[in-house]
Amino acid sequence: MAGAEERARKAGDVRAWLRGLDVFAGPLPSFDPEESPDDPVELFVTWLERAVQDGVPEPHAMTLSTVDAEGRPWARVLILKNLDAAGWQFAVHGLSPKGRQLADRPQAALTFHWPRQGRQVRVRGPVTAEPAERSAEDFLARSPGARAEALLGRQSGPVGDLAERDAAMARSLGRVEREPGLVAEEWTLYTLAPVEVEFWQADPGRNHTRLSFARTPTGWERRLLWP
Repeated sequence: MAGAEERARKAGDVRAWLRGLDVFAGPLPSFDPEESPDDPVELFVTWLERAVQDGVPEPHAMTLSTVDAEGRPWARVLILKNLDAAGWQFAVHGLSPKGRQLADRPQAALTFHWPRQGRQVRVRGPVTAEPAERSAEDFLARSPGARAEALLGRQSGPVGDLAERDAAMARSLGRVEREPGLVAEEWTLYTLAPVEVEFWQADPGRNHTRLSFARTPTGWERRLLWP
């Protein structure tokens, strides 16, 4: 009984602690949807530039959400590789869980969160694998350590201990140094073509501003959403 009471007390402490943390403390930037561009890509770049200027750590980091064959959602943080008229680009190893999920169900969602500005951007749509040469170009632009890890092809698999991991990484890094042009065949650069993009601006009084762009056959349809 004492153990149960202790767990309950700790749970209560965590609840109170979380409730006491600041949210949207500000100062937060203003956002007037009426003055925003008609193209969500242009607005995204503007918000990303603001995040960079304000010193947000890793402002190009994003959560990639996918669904597996059983319909279970998965999420992990990746780095945005590029953004153009075709969409948002990111790269994955084809044998990783996310790589297999994207190959099986080529749909995904991206979420960017810049807490210093109280901003989120949500993007969703179908994904398309880029040609092999573009994937290879992306792979060779990665750091030696990142290439060594990808060449192992063991992402998310079980490992006996850290010594086993470190030894395998050392061998793979040696291979990268000997063969600097080596590319992991399974490395895939994807482009997510957005069907919907939402821009979310926090307000300390919870009167948040949400602007959604939905793709139509003739262009983008803009609409405001309730907080």
